[in-house]
Amino acid sequence: GAEGPTLMSYFSKNQIQALKPKITFSTLRDLQCPVLQSDELQGKAEESCSAEEHFEWLGAVLNQVSLDNKSSSFLSTYCCPEPNTVVEKAFLCTITGFIIPEKIIQLLEQLCCYFGDPKLAHWLTLTVHGFADSPVSWRENEHGFHKGGENLYNFVIFRNLDYWLQMAVGAHDDCPP
Repeated sequence: GAEGPTLMSYFSKNQIQALKPKITFSTLRDLQCPVLQSDELQGKAEESCSAEEHFEWLGAVLNQVSLDNKSSSFLSTYCCPEPNTVVEKAFLCTITGFIIPEKIIQLLEQLCCYFGDPKLAHWLTLTVHGFADSPVSWRENEHGFHKGGENLYNFVIFRNLDYWLQMAVGAHDDCPP
């Protein structure tokens, strides 16, 4: 398939800009992806993976951790949850910088328009990370860095425009609203 070039033209055509960010594109080939059903948050045996399994898988993909469970790996023996499917090409766009909420909403809207092409993905994901050492977290409260500085949320958007919203914060932070 020619999904990589299609996506690149899609992003450039829609002129995604957010306060002069750094934007990088990459294509992940033959990527094992969990099978997801929008109405099955907990997953269903032999039919779909749970939201929690997807979130863990996404962390591995974004950190370029191998998904093949090799016993010789000193980094990770993680493998993609079952059931899964191999996607010939997955497209990853990373935007780094200070991005205002209005731009994130614009990104979400443009990603939803992407479902207009029937040959493309069944679901998309958009992850927004706060800086690990940001002084504030949710609800304008002080952000407790302590260990990892977790401060992120993730949308999983499905072709029918249902979505999951996943949030993560550090142990010393207030929960999101």
